[in-house]
Amino acid sequence: MKGLKTFQRGGIHPKGRKELTNTKKIVKADIPETLIVPFSQHLGAPAEVAVAAGDEVKEGMVIGKPSGFISAAIHSPVDGKIKEIKDIFLANGMKSKAAVIEKSEGFVPVEKKTQDWNNKTPEELTGIIKDSGIVGMGGATFPVNVKVSIPKGEKAEYLIVNGVECEPYLSADHRLMLERTSEIIEGLRILKKIVNPEKVAIGIEINKPDAIEAIRKKAAEEGFELDVIPLKLKYPQGDEKQLIKAVSGREVPSGGLPIAVGCVVINAGTVNAIYEAVVLEKPLYERVVSVSGNGIKNPGNYLTRVGTPVSALIEACGGTNGTPAKIVVGGPMMGFTIYDTETPVAKGTSGILVLTEKEVNAEKRTSCLSCGKCIGVCPMGLNPTKMFKFIDHSDYSGAMDIGLMDCKECGCCAYTCPAHIPLVQGMRLGKKMARKKVS
Repeated sequence: MKGLKTFQRGGIHPKGRKELTNTKKIVKADIPETLIVPFSQHLGAPAEVAVAAGDEVKEGMVIGKPSGFISAAIHSPVDGKIKEIKDIFLANGMKSKAAVIEKSEGFVPVEKKTQDWNNKTPEELTGIIKDSGIVGMGGATFPVNVKVSIPKGEKAEYLIVNGVECEPYLSADHRLMLERTSEIIEGLRILKKIVNPEKVAIGIEINKPDAIEAIRKKAAEEGFELDVIPLKLKYPQGDEKQLIKAVSGREVPSGGLPIAVGCVVINAGTVNAIYEAVVLEKPLYERVVSVSGNGIKNPGNYLTRVGTPVSALIEACGGTNGTPAKIVVGGPMMGFTIYDTETPVAKGTSGILVLTEKEVNAEKRTSCLSCGKCIGVCPMGLNPTKMFKFIDHSDYSGAMDIGLMDCKECGCCAYTCPAHIPLVQGMRLGKKMARKKVS
């Protein structure tokens, strides 16, 4: 691994546990009879509800309209009927309105035909991305039309594709890079026309040599200039600030956006969704989800309709091995434990982990040892234990003053803490309370 690029400050090396799913080809999951589609599946303002109970809907029809500059459209994943509009809790604990859709009897997904996009302007392509409700699919769920709209006076020197997928267990992007290689290259052509960067690069960790080779080979075959960069194994390299540092050597300033250092970062799964939106005229209403963990009977990567309850997807995977110790939506480092398996799959759902007691390995919290391990592994150069103490004493301003809002909630500090202090949960609470005070 010597000589491989990576970010320098902090980071950890958790067990990958990729072997449960990384050789499993993408399988279409069964579409349940009832889907629960949230109107808040993205960073920013929830979509405005555009349907009512009793309405008939079609696959791909807009059921939620963007309600602000940073917002995203929501589409029906099936033909069916709106049973009700109700409040639900998302995996992250936030409340959202959702459409409960009863699938039409005999529903068959529409076969999409390819469309020529080469004569479309960058503005038209950005409009398609917006209308299709494309958001970042690596977990951040930032509306992509906003991300690729470069502000006046700024220049995108780098378009960087995030093929890192550094969270343990997850392999959805890995399989997409292997099985949808042509689509990803075509999606990059579309993005290149929109963003007009000087250089296009993709960062892939070295534990995915087949993906590195597949992307490199396909780009060469199609004459697309793409710098494929193998990266050292290091978490959280999939965070865009760490990826930018690893690929370009540039450092995004505190509170700044990637464009401040001439970079635009797009996740590999998102690139595939952009291809589908522009070439197939398919809005974002399904995605690949890694269903993994030793608590699930058939771990794998499943092409899943948005709105599918976690329970239905677990059932489609053959059910559980006994009673799970924990079910996590997302990865084990940054994901959220859920207790209600009717929680639906959303646009940003990269994984569902069904974990056993052995995998969870829960330990009792003890007092801080002042060992400094959390400081050493923080990729943002923060002092997690000091921030946690401020938050624990309801001094949210004190935590803000020493960089709370720069915290990425990556979980490195909690992973390495010998006292098993819930540092990440503390940071999330601190941010929430600090925002309440400001508002």
